[in-house]
Amino acid sequence: QVQLVESGGGLVQAGGSLRLSCAVSGSILRLDSMAWYRQTPEKERELVAGIFGGGSTKYADSVKGRFTISRDNTKNMVYLQMNSLKPEDTAVYSCNAGVIDTVLRVLSYYWGQGTQVTVSS
Repeated sequence: QVQLVESGGGLVQAGGSLRLSCAVSGSILRLDSMAWYRQTPEKERELVAGIFGGGSTKYADSVKGRFTISRDNTKNMVYLQMNSLKPEDTAVYSCNAGVIDTVLRVLSYYWGQGTQVTVSS
């Protein structure tokens, strides 16, 4: 079974930084695209940052220049460095990963449980 576990969330003052981590474990042959999403009670889940298998990245306009997504395929990890945080960044951040399993070698997408990020003004 594939599972994703996020960590690194917490409470931070506006202008501060946090580094989120997502560990993927299980029967993994290869990781495909990976991404960070965020969701609040008032808004639907939105894509914050994505990183493709080849390493190219994509960011939401609201976080460009402040957030950086990266991955370490040897460790099955994806990270989100969050700088210059703003109160509007407050949300539950969830990791999503495309995984090709070692048995059937089919591509499936998995979600972590999420980690709370709260930015105070």
